[in-house]
Amino acid sequence: MNKKIIITILVLTCLVSINAFALNGLVDSDGTLEEVDDGKYMADTLWVLVAAFLVFFMQAGFAMVESGFTRAKNAVNILMKNLMDFSMGSIAYWAIGFAIMFGAGNAFMGTSGWFVPSESLTAGAETSTSVFSALEWSSVPTYAAWLFQLVFAATAATIVSGAMAERTQFKSYLIYSVFITGIIYPIVGHWVWGGGWLSSLGMSDFAGSTVVHSTGGWLALTGAIVLGPRLGKYDGEGKPRPIAGHNLPLAALGVFILWLGWFGFNPGSQMGADAAPISSIAITTNLAAAAGAITAMITAWIMLGKPDAGMSLNGALGGLVTITAGCASVSPTSAAIMGALGGIVVVLSVLMFENLRVDDPVGAISVHGTCGALGTLLLGFFDSSSGVFFGGGFSLLWAQFVGVVAVLAWCLVTGFILFSAIKAITGLRVTQEEEQAGLDYEEHGASAYPDFNVSSIR
Repeated sequence: MNKKIIITILVLTCLVSINAFALNGLVDSDGTLEEVDDGKYMADTLWVLVAAFLVFFMQAGFAMVESGFTRAKNAVNILMKNLMDFSMGSIAYWAIGFAIMFGAGNAFMGTSGWFVPSESLTAGAETSTSVFSALEWSSVPTYAAWLFQLVFAATAATIVSGAMAERTQFKSYLIYSVFITGIIYPIVGHWVWGGGWLSSLGMSDFAGSTVVHSTGGWLALTGAIVLGPRLGKYDGEGKPRPIAGHNLPLAALGVFILWLGWFGFNPGSQMGADAAPISSIAITTNLAAAAGAITAMITAWIMLGKPDAGMSLNGALGGLVTITAGCASVSPTSAAIMGALGGIVVVLSVLMFENLRVDDPVGAISVHGTCGALGTLLLGFFDSSSGVFFGGGFSLLWAQFVGVVAVLAWCLVTGFILFSAIKAITGLRVTQEEEQAGLDYEEHGASAYPDFNVSSIR
């Protein structure tokens, strides 16, 4: 190894050791002031930022999954939506979303902390304001917490784009992305993570099976219903027709990127570089994903006659969504069981919604909405200390049930209002001619594959 590199490492190690004598404050779970040395403060912050970067990279995964599962004539449109929902969501979540989610307020929403005020940047109870007291259990600076929570908010918005793909006006997508990341999602987050009423009830959702995934999934359901199915999806008798995506390898790449990103999504929600907990969370996360892929493959094999690749890929995602609520509080064995159930349910849910004439090109409603609710409820059974199967009684399960129903109701009501209002004011769906030609050319004047002859069948 280069001598300069060795010297640099030694110097940095010495600096960290010296800085360890300086202390930062942190509010413990019982409300007492805990002392955190600079070494841990730096490690916690670095871990949370790295986890945020991993979750940000999930935007690329969503873009690949959605474009791969849809037709080539809409690939540019999918990429633009994934780019712009994060870009516009960043501004909305900075301006109002983070304050609504974590700012001091009431049981329904936060009412302070707009634009993430700089006076709350320093970690610890001694120097932080009470504006973001809901985050004082973590030692990281508020800006690090904001970035980590931002990428979660962007995930909720991105989920919606998949279910509404191939027929939504681009300008309408920009409008509802702002409302989702700025208002609808943060209110759900406040209920559970910001000291709101579901938190007081005892609901547990460690990394967001319901807060993030079901919120995105149920909003996707409302959007798909208001939009209606794609042209040619159903025949004259109302039976669904398959509309193949243009690039399954691209979709598979997206799933692997998402699987990787989940190692930031779930372990990162520990909000600290705590070796044992984040290691355990990584194990439960991976086992659930693997089990979900296997059971989805088997279920599809039985029901469709073939080990369908698309269903298997969604099975891995369904397993990941299912474990997200309980990844920190279930055993590896429980995680594998929960993920396996998620893989089975996601296949059944995709087929159910298709037969109900809810056209979801990528299975987003089933992966995120259905499996998010499933994972939240299963935690009531499998939680290692409070679950029904471990002698904890039914109190946690009841809180989980109330949370699932409340978030479902909130998203259905606000989703139908939002999408119906956009439909009435600016229009929500492209014209029949634009849909047939493809949104790439009609909306963006571009093609993802200009050197190829891309058909626009159906």
